[in-house]
Amino acid sequence: MKKKFTIYLFSTLALLFAFSSINLEAQSQSDTKKPIKYKKARALQTSTAKKMAKVYEALEEVDDAGEPKPDMETVLSVLTELRNNKDELKSYDRSVMWNAWAYVYMTDGKYPQAMDAYTKLMNEPEVTIGLRNGAILALAQLNLAQENYQKGIQLILQWMDEVETVTAQSWSLLGQAYFAINNYRKSMSSLETAISLAEEEGYKPRESWYQLLAGCISELKEEIGEKESLLRQRDIFEILVNLYPKKLYFIQLGGVYGQLGRERDYMITLKAAYQKDFLDKESEYLALAQLLLLNKNPYWAAEVLVSGQQKIVTTVETVVDEVTKEETKIEKTGPVVRDTEKNLKTLADAWRMAQEIDKAIPILERAAKMSKDGKSYVLLGNLYLSEDKVQDAVGAIKKGLEKGKIKDLSQVYLTLGQAHFELEEFDEAKKNFRIAARDKKKKIKTQANNWIKYTENEEIRVKNLALRRDFIQMNSSSS
Repeated sequence: MKKKFTIYLFSTLALLFAFSSINLEAQSQSDTKKPIKYKKARALQTSTAKKMAKVYEALEEVDDAGEPKPDMETVLSVLTELRNNKDELKSYDRSVMWNAWAYVYMTDGKYPQAMDAYTKLMNEPEVTIGLRNGAILALAQLNLAQENYQKGIQLILQWMDEVETVTAQSWSLLGQAYFAINNYRKSMSSLETAISLAEEEGYKPRESWYQLLAGCISELKEEIGEKESLLRQRDIFEILVNLYPKKLYFIQLGGVYGQLGRERDYMITLKAAYQKDFLDKESEYLALAQLLLLNKNPYWAAEVLVSGQQKIVTTVETVVDEVTKEETKIEKTGPVVRDTEKNLKTLADAWRMAQEIDKAIPILERAAKMSKDGKSYVLLGNLYLSEDKVQDAVGAIKKGLEKGKIKDLSQVYLTLGQAHFELEEFDEAKKNFRIAARDKKKKIKTQANNWIKYTENEEIRVKNLALRRDFIQMNSSSS
């Protein structure tokens, strides 16, 4: 996939004023060629100045609403006349004309013609420093736009050598160019310089500079070490969430925290994104809920899942026809967090851990009905039992056993035996305890046997109480 950039294409228009001049020795193409001396400013011939004034005025035309509406007919007419008579113009006048042509070509998207115009400008012996340097930078940008990255880099470096001040913007452009040729080390250095200069100049570094810098650091992880790479990316994303608070940066920062094993920071970051209403994917809500559970915030986890169930979004899905294999895009509207068995069980578990059993039970009832195995029914039975809904517990656990595919069966039978015990259904209780006692695990076996003894004793006690009650009733009726 080709790397693309935002290229700021501009042209420096000629100044119609005379300034004091200085000499600047340019790099010669050969050792035998006499160096060209450039001036800061020159004056146009009177006739050329008048014609260029018409060009500038035509370019600045606006419509009745005040919107730009250049008079390109006049522009092209005047510039064509100048070009046709270029041999009669002074060198400096021609450089101004070529600069204007380059501007026209660029606005029309004719980049090769613009590059040719800038090249002709630079070859003029009387071109001024400002026009020449502007052309060098414009040529660099145009080469980058044409994916001639090496040439673009060469021109940027040349421009940097010849100007008095190199701006943050220029360093960022160089960083982008180095990134395009996979020179991440030089790209990183250029972008860091751009950011530093922007801060010194008193304005906020551009979002794209930080993005690209993070990309460089990620690409250099083998060279600088994975942990160091993650730490540097963390620093960048922490800046981005503050300067440019977007969902993407919260997610990326959270992901880095997760890779660093900082689950609490990951949770805080995702929670901040949630509070800003940035989250719009099921996986994001579930990740936050799991992190909240991990950090012992079950009530918050439940609230997050409920809000995800209530948040309605529209998504686009691609459906492929089985016969024709044609793809059709369809829109679907529904909750972010779907009512799947897994999601409902997570929600029920969160409510249970938050001691909101009355909220957990109806959620788990829905999950159990969807389940293809008996696990959810067993969990439901345990909840019923904790709320003294013993009869419901027996029914749920039995459904779970009927569906099957349950691990730790002995524990399930032990629980079912306890439920029957609470109902004073001692025979059923003992039957289930005996099944549990067959387990190879010593702990389960011991528990089951103890329950059997306890049940037998309780059965005798209940029978004795019943006999005593009957005896008392007989004596009271006879008297």
